[in-house]
Amino acid sequence: MQSFYNGEKLNSFNQSVERLSEILTAPATVANRDSAIKRFELTFELAWKCLKVFLGGKGLVCRSPRDCFEQGFSLGLIGDDPLWLKMLEDRNLSVHTYNEKLAEDIYGRLKDYLRLFTELRASLQK
Repeated sequence: MQSFYNGEKLNSFNQSVERLSEILTAPATVANRDSAIKRFELTFELAWKCLKVFLGGKGLVCRSPRDCFEQGFSLGLIGDDPLWLKMLEDRNLSVHTYNEKLAEDIYGRLKDYLRLFTELRASLQK
């Protein structure tokens, strides 16, 4: 059951990365921007939870996205990129606050975040 759950979570993460990529190639409308931000939030959640499962398989425990990203960095699963912390900040802001300026700012960074998600996905699939 545990390996099925792990596989399902990784599969969901893979699909979420693809959906985020798709919406980021769509025309930059308000509706597509808002959709991209929601897809980013989902992909973020799946990313850190996949990392948590992966680390758990190595006997490591992480209880928060920040902790999981730090441990992922220490194991070489993610690069030393300050965008990980900016992504965490943007995710927290996008979930709890909404205004047009914030939405535009986050939307402008999503392609960089997609790159990080894609790199993490490759590391987890090795």
